[in-house]
Amino acid sequence: MSLSAHVEELKRRHKVLSEEVEAAQRAPGTADERIAELKKQKLKLKEEIQRLSDRIA
Repeated sequence: MSLSAHVEELKRRHKVLSEEVEAAQRAPGTADERIAELKKQKLKLKEEIQRLSDRIA
């Protein structure tokens, strides 16, 4: 897998996590810990995307 393809896959996963976070925040029974964990995963992906994007440029 090329580096740019890997970055695109990470962006896709980031988008999916964003949608999961939004859905979890709307669901009244979702634990705050679950939302926090999703946000942490999303942030890690964002940081990895930025790191790899800097290597491409």
